[in-house]
Amino acid sequence: MVQLTRIYTRGGDKGQTSLGTGKRVLKHDPRVAAYGTVDEANAVLGVARLHVSDEIDPLLERVQNDLFDVGADLCTPEQEDPPYPPLRVTAPQVDWLEARIDELNQQLKPLKSFILPGGSPSSAYLHMARTVARRAEREITLLMETEPVNKEALRYLNRLSDLLFVLARYANDKGDGDVLWKPGENR
Repeated sequence: MVQLTRIYTRGGDKGQTSLGTGKRVLKHDPRVAAYGTVDEANAVLGVARLHVSDEIDPLLERVQNDLFDVGADLCTPEQEDPPYPPLRVTAPQVDWLEARIDELNQQLKPLKSFILPGGSPSSAYLHMARTVARRAEREITLLMETEPVNKEALRYLNRLSDLLFVLARYANDKGDGDVLWKPGENR
């Protein structure tokens, strides 16, 4: 269990931070950028939770907890014979997202156009969280070009983006309140 007794350590005053292994890296290191963006997505979900229904809120609470798992996974580079077993995202966490997507999507009418983010405050914040999760995916794939990364962490974020899209539609009266893109309308 984590115990935080001091919030500031002054360790980052020179532009560095510690990874889960204790290794010091620059704060703009691709690994730090990736888990920092996961943290940002989590913060947007915190705002979204202020606006969603009691039906959606428990799903987002679980996702927020899982996003801390994703961050811990990304923060701890893979190494041989680690001194303790690192926390890694697992396939069942991804499977849980897929099951929620399937359950919710069955209740939505099929799309006939792309959707503009908005419609309701809850939907707009869910779309914002979706775009931040997509950015985290891009940062993880960039990191994967130079370092090994747990593929389940990437799969989790990919599926999370899909869930957030479906939840945004669900929050818009199950799609009835979606704002549809009208291609070329303003030419």
